Amino acid sequence: MFLNEIKQYSIVGAVFTLIAGILLHFVYEWTGGNNLIAIFGAVNESTWEHLKMLFWPIILFGVIEYFIYGKEYRNFASIKVLSALLGMATIVVLFYTYTGILGDNYLILDILVFIVGIVTAYIFSTKNLISQKKYSSDFWTKTSVLLLLLLIILFVLFTFLPPNIGLFKELTF
Repeated sequence: MFLNEIKQYSIVGAVFTLIAGILLHFVYEWTGGNNLIAIFGAVNESTWEHLKMLFWPIILFGVIEYFIYGKEYRNFASIKVLSALLGMATIVVLFYTYTGILGDNYLILDILVFIVGIVTAYIFSTKNLISQKKYSSDFWTKTSVLLLLLLIILFVLFTFLPPNIGLFKELTF
């Protein structure tokens, strides 16, 4: 696969993640509080629940990409998991930085933080897929699979049993 094709998939993936993420913000409410949907969609206005809006679409699009071209890249799974982690970390850092500075959260800034998280994830993915040497060892493959499984378990567990810390507290607008 050529650089331009990977870039095109990244653009499509970023748009998909944005649209799917927006839908995941509302789908739990739309389904009347369905517990299965709760695993994927935001059940409240906490930062943690909003991370699902980035995580699940990136992983789903990554599965699609894998069957289209990902098998050609030994580092594909590692890159996709790491890009999801980087996107989520970007959201957490930017959100708590700007709310710490301004003293409150603002919807427009929250949306911009989400977009920056998506763009960061897909830029990382594109740049590192091109360089097939990075993150291609067995260590990275095994570690990324374990991280993916851990994140899935945590999203399920913390949806229903959130810890009593700031990341899981519902924000007000």
